[in-house]
Amino acid sequence: MVAAAAQPILLVMLVLGGVAKLVTAGREAEPGALGRLGPAVLAPVSWRKNALIGCAIGEFGLAVGLLLVDHPAPRWMTVAFFTVATYVLWDLRRRRPDAGCGCFGDVSATPVGLRSISRTVVLTAMAVIVALDGAAGWPVVTWPVMAWLGGFVAVLLALSPEIEETYARLKYRAPCELRPFPPERAAARLRASTAWRNHAHLLGSEMPSDSWRELCWRFFVFEALNGAEVVFAVYLSGRRPPVRVAVVGGHTPIQESIPVSASL
Repeated sequence: MVAAAAQPILLVMLVLGGVAKLVTAGREAEPGALGRLGPAVLAPVSWRKNALIGCAIGEFGLAVGLLLVDHPAPRWMTVAFFTVATYVLWDLRRRRPDAGCGCFGDVSATPVGLRSISRTVVLTAMAVIVALDGAAGWPVVTWPVMAWLGGFVAVLLALSPEIEETYARLKYRAPCELRPFPPERAAARLRASTAWRNHAHLLGSEMPSDSWRELCWRFFVFEALNGAEVVFAVYLSGRRPPVRVAVVGGHTPIQESIPVSASL
């Protein structure tokens, strides 16, 4: 029963950890950000992203092995993985007290503490139980198994600083003016808008001649066929953000200022 409850938790933890690491590696928020996350801290600067991706691939492989392979090798490899992770976190806490464990990507940016280390100890113990049980595949769910499952989940949640980190991010979300927003995403919003469809026939090119950001607005300037300029302003917040447009004569300069933003 204990092994049947532990195995799905190990599978979920491995998959979530792998997905979170891939997402973090794919969108490094700022230069050097990966240097503050567990697996990447121990690698040279040029290899940090690859280290995070490699760790994610390894977690996916272990999850597939636990679920599909009826052999003790993937189960004991999972034990080894969590054992090494426990040692790495302990060493990281001693050598780099400012670094997060990176267990779930940048959500695990909180400096490594006893809770993170205790969590990997619990996961190691669970992996040992699964390895000794020797059953492969998804376990049969019964009420005793559900009781053990609920107990394991409660313990892991109590040992996860990511819960507080996620809550803090949601509660104290940065205002729109300070949130990063890729220009490519703003351009995609522009091309999906009614303002774009109504004015696309005026444009001499689909590539903007200029673009800049002011607070919550991203501006795009396009050369028009009649020598004028078409200026679009895309709001950077909300599911259906407003898009404003203005056609400016060729003799009128385009100013990067707040009055221009208001006029649009």
